[in-house]
Amino acid sequence: MTRTLDEWLAYQEHVNVRSIELGLDRVREVWQRMGAPAPARRVITVGGTNGKGSTVAMLEGMLAAAGQRVGCYTSPHLLHYRERIRIEGVDASDEALIGSFERIEAARGEIPLTYFEFGTLAALDLFSRAGLDVAVLEVGLGGRLDAVNLVDADVAIITTVDLDHMDWLGPDRDSIGVEKAGIARAGHPAIVGENEPPAGLLGALQRIGAQVERAGIDFTAERLAHGWRWQHRDGTRLNLPAPALEAPVQYANAAAAVAAIHALRGIDAPLATCDLGAMAAAGIRTARVAGRLQSLGGDPALIVDVGHNPQAARALAQWLDAHPGGRVHAVYGALSDKDVGGVISALGERIDHWHLAGLEHDTPRGLSAHVLAGQLALALPEARHDLHDNVGAALDAALRLARPGERVLAFGSCFVAAAVLAESAARKSA
Repeated sequence: MTRTLDEWLAYQEHVNVRSIELGLDRVREVWQRMGAPAPARRVITVGGTNGKGSTVAMLEGMLAAAGQRVGCYTSPHLLHYRERIRIEGVDASDEALIGSFERIEAARGEIPLTYFEFGTLAALDLFSRAGLDVAVLEVGLGGRLDAVNLVDADVAIITTVDLDHMDWLGPDRDSIGVEKAGIARAGHPAIVGENEPPAGLLGALQRIGAQVERAGIDFTAERLAHGWRWQHRDGTRLNLPAPALEAPVQYANAAAAVAAIHALRGIDAPLATCDLGAMAAAGIRTARVAGRLQSLGGDPALIVDVGHNPQAARALAQWLDAHPGGRVHAVYGALSDKDVGGVISALGERIDHWHLAGLEHDTPRGLSAHVLAGQLALALPEARHDLHDNVGAALDAALRLARPGERVLAFGSCFVAAAVLAESAARKSA
């Protein structure tokens, strides 16, 4: 029986009784049965708590500017599953995905795979058939035991390490850093994108034998009156444009991406002849990622962000501080494994009115608005707030309440971002 793409995705949700099951044994066995397809001549693997998607987009732009055939695998998607697998900037088609899922199903036999593992194998399969120069793979969860770690990275990037997915990765930054370090390989560059990484990350990278390059030590990013300067310890200096992506933290993501391309040029002959400055400028100037401080226009202005943990909330707070304006109305929803109190505390009184959206009807992991309200009362007892059954209702209420010159910031989960993007598109087409 031929399945549609939606039918395949529904099927994958039930092949494994666990929605998340870390470990490489099962997925490696299926990959090997498929012939262990290599995704590209070179592989860059991107891990970290936040900043992965933005870094992937910048890498994609840089490599494309050098004439490289690039494939990118990212997750989760916002509006359609096809977004997860891109080849030369084009999302995978339904037909390509269905064909890949059929090949995976034929190879797996009785081996249970998770939804994410199906997608990872599909990306490796489709990339291998496309004759790519470089594959950029985004880690789904952690790193060491994540399915993308099947493939040896020529260059690994760890953007940031902060508290998230603690049930799976450990209780503190050190233990989480050890898990994220697992994507690095002995003798290959490992780019550390934050200035103060945890000792656990650095220790694990040293034990692996990776060639570590650290932000603030091996490469630096200096803001200028116009743009910024990237500099490497080997003397390379580049004056670069401001990132198209809005948040101040995008300078750190851009610096890590440039460091990765700089390192890759040292081991890849075809790239070594390319102009690093031109590559970097093009990727930084053109990179766009849906749901990353994305302005949807209007007055009051509507802004959507996928930020869902305290580190991401601190980045939002930094952006709000750098862009003072009218009152801020938050549309906020969250999942049960997230530090809701930490997110709320990070934003604090920058939010003038909270519109709490229940996500329990979107996913079994979704929190109700009443649970969010309890956390809000603990963190900000005086905060003004309303409760809503879903994101659509919360967004409608926020837009009705907000006045011209004010802002509506929707964030907290990919489910929030997806709902707001879909609603905004529907309103514009109406």
